[in-house]
Amino acid sequence: MTAEEQLLQFETRRHFFSRCGIGVGKIALASLLSGGRILAEPTGATNPMAAKKGHFPAKIKNVIYLFMCGGPSQFELYDFKPELQKYDGKECPEALLKGKRFAFMDTFTKEKPKLLGSKRQFKQHGKSGAYLSELLPHLGGVADDLTFVRGVATENFNHGPAKCFANTGSVRFGRPSMGSWVTYGIGSESTDLPGFVVLQSGPRGPRGGAALWASGFLPTAYQGVPFRSGGDPILNLARPAGVTQAHQQKAIETIRDMNLSTLAETGDGEIATRIAQYEMAYRMQSSGPELIDFSTESKETIAMYGAEPGKATYANNCLLARRLVERGVRFVQLYHADWDHHADLGTPLTDVAREIDQPSAALIRDLKKRGLLDETLVIWSGEFGRTPMGESRENGKSGRNHHIDAYTLWMAGGGIKPGMAIGGTDELGFSPAGDKVEVHDIHATLLHLLGLQHEKLTFRFQGRDFRLTDVKGTVLKNMLA
Repeated sequence: MTAEEQLLQFETRRHFFSRCGIGVGKIALASLLSGGRILAEPTGATNPMAAKKGHFPAKIKNVIYLFMCGGPSQFELYDFKPELQKYDGKECPEALLKGKRFAFMDTFTKEKPKLLGSKRQFKQHGKSGAYLSELLPHLGGVADDLTFVRGVATENFNHGPAKCFANTGSVRFGRPSMGSWVTYGIGSESTDLPGFVVLQSGPRGPRGGAALWASGFLPTAYQGVPFRSGGDPILNLARPAGVTQAHQQKAIETIRDMNLSTLAETGDGEIATRIAQYEMAYRMQSSGPELIDFSTESKETIAMYGAEPGKATYANNCLLARRLVERGVRFVQLYHADWDHHADLGTPLTDVAREIDQPSAALIRDLKKRGLLDETLVIWSGEFGRTPMGESRENGKSGRNHHIDAYTLWMAGGGIKPGMAIGGTDELGFSPAGDKVEVHDIHATLLHLLGLQHEKLTFRFQGRDFRLTDVKGTVLKNMLA
């Protein structure tokens, strides 16, 4: 041992024993080191992500949220509207305008917008008879496992705030995300991987970035951890060159002990987070590469998803999502761009729909085959929908503008009735018909399925109790099994 190493060891020990009021206990804790882990079994005291009980028995254990960035057009995917087809290219009849609110002037042409029928063919699928467009043949094959929620309303028509609202329950950046609230409420069943993992694909990342999966004012232990589909799942996770496992373990032991001493003195929850993060990073040096190694998957499974190992594709991320929940990860969020089709509902929409159709259906089938669908909720949604009126831009092609009053999403998995639809829209698909469904209702229902009462899952910040559903939210009981 060099003189520098001896001095460092002496200083570290002196610092450790001088500040430690329960030194014997910490020595005992150090004796738990085993099997490549810092702690043999992380405890709630040092692991904020430890699994916890909810307010009542849960129907599901995990969530996979498939988020389509840009506002997918429901009229080209899930909502078949014969009346809209009849009025294609015509001004909206006055009788149908009554009571509806929308901009009467096209943003670019300054003319009255004309209704736009879909150019896509629709047909019914399965025993449920759900209509899906020709863009989604694979999802049509699992239609009886899907539950559609129609006429969903949100609060902001700009992408950034709308994404923020869908993910955090607020249009203001800085609030905790869904995954953060969930793991704050019930932790995670995985000790070797983060409880909340984020996967991204598509030509552009989601506008809003890390704010969409941040923990806000909750402890940082609950923020989402972005993973990559190829190479190291997290940059700089691998052990540095020239550092042995023994040396690294000794360094992390020392850091942990110093942090435990500070935690005992201050009770600061962020120190517990720091301890858990060091230990998780250490364990992930083994669990991370194993996670993204698809060599253990059968050729049939790889082909079913259309996965390409080593690439950051939506298909790979769907397969990763299944592998994550299989390993106890509580909340997996997939972001896929780009669905912002103002100017062209042709090839760009065809391409992005093809990217998500087969993998999304494969995820449902794979979870079901492995007995995981009953304990996992899968949600497919964007931040808002599209208008039944067309929008003409400089290229002479037609797209659709943002629409926040009525869009469509679907769910599949445990705790909900499959092969049905709730909510609805009028004959043009413009306004909700029947009971209104809001984003906070989706949040309340998600929490309910996880055994959490959305009005009781709160966190006091700056003198106010905050929650994911703010001051709204109603559980959609008519879709619960």
